[in-house]
Amino acid sequence: MTTSPRLSICIATFKRGDFIVQTLDSIVGQLTDAVELLVVDGASPDHTEQIMRAYCERHPRVRYIREAVNSGIDADYDKAVGYARGEYCWLMTDDDLMVGDAVARVLAHLDDVDVVVVNSEVRNKDLSSQLRPRLLRISHDKHFDEPSGEAVFREMADYLSFIGGVVVRRAWWLQRERTPYYGTLFVHIGVLFQNPPVTRVQAIADPLLIIRFGNAMWSARSFEIWMFKWPTLIWSFKHFSQAARAAISAPMPYLSIKRLLWFRAIGGYTAAEYRKFLLPCGTHLSRLSAAAIARLPAKAANFFCALYYIIRSGKAAKMELYDLSRSENATALARRAAALRGLR
Repeated sequence: MTTSPRLSICIATFKRGDFIVQTLDSIVGQLTDAVELLVVDGASPDHTEQIMRAYCERHPRVRYIREAVNSGIDADYDKAVGYARGEYCWLMTDDDLMVGDAVARVLAHLDDVDVVVVNSEVRNKDLSSQLRPRLLRISHDKHFDEPSGEAVFREMADYLSFIGGVVVRRAWWLQRERTPYYGTLFVHIGVLFQNPPVTRVQAIADPLLIIRFGNAMWSARSFEIWMFKWPTLIWSFKHFSQAARAAISAPMPYLSIKRLLWFRAIGGYTAAEYRKFLLPCGTHLSRLSAAAIARLPAKAANFFCALYYIIRSGKAAKMELYDLSRSENATALARRAAALRGLR
């Protein structure tokens, strides 16, 4: 391998030994002298280290760095970029897959941009069923180069909550503020959209990744993340217009009865979340509504959400029905609706 490859595929992993083999197998056949694969392990207590040592022995373009302690996903991705040797870094996830020509397609788009956005297909946890053919809903490649960066933010930020869609120029990343975004769980969003935001961006419309939906390490914290961490981060970018920020997230999404019902239906919102997060927030009326939803039988919430997506969305709501059918609160209606759409 050359000392300075064109592209470093950077994976930050923790305790994903049951999934990372499929991820690695989808990548190693695409490595060349211009491409390295770097895995930073945040002190996984499982068999990740043994897996990675074996891959390093068989594949000279694979590098493995095991940290002494787990520093969290934000710091570990930042470390991975620091350890990388490539001109660009693809911030790949540790349980998803690359399609067969993904690396070659990305390499062809690296000229004169700071970021390449890679589209994704979404499948269920065992990858047997397609939930959405394109998570980023664009039908053709798009190039952005405008001084404010607002068009990129408005069109791409929601999709880019998925870190695997980011390929970034390493030198550009290292010039940006990173540590203030540790703990947000979206350090890459902070790097991309802090002031001044990224402006030179190429988006690839064809899905080059396959997302394993429903397998996120942070599922147990989903209410806190999407109701507080994500909107707080998005609304911290005051250099973007209110309209642009609102297009990505409401500033206080926990005031939405619909959103609370959804989290109640999938098991993310209970009386514990109400006491911890919502009791100190909002108006007296909003707290009453939030308390009532926290006490609503979870199976009833699951039933009504499943009915809503069946009536309003028909066959389009596969991701939502899959979530509802896999919840501990799943009703026969949710399971039946998912089964009719070929989901399991």
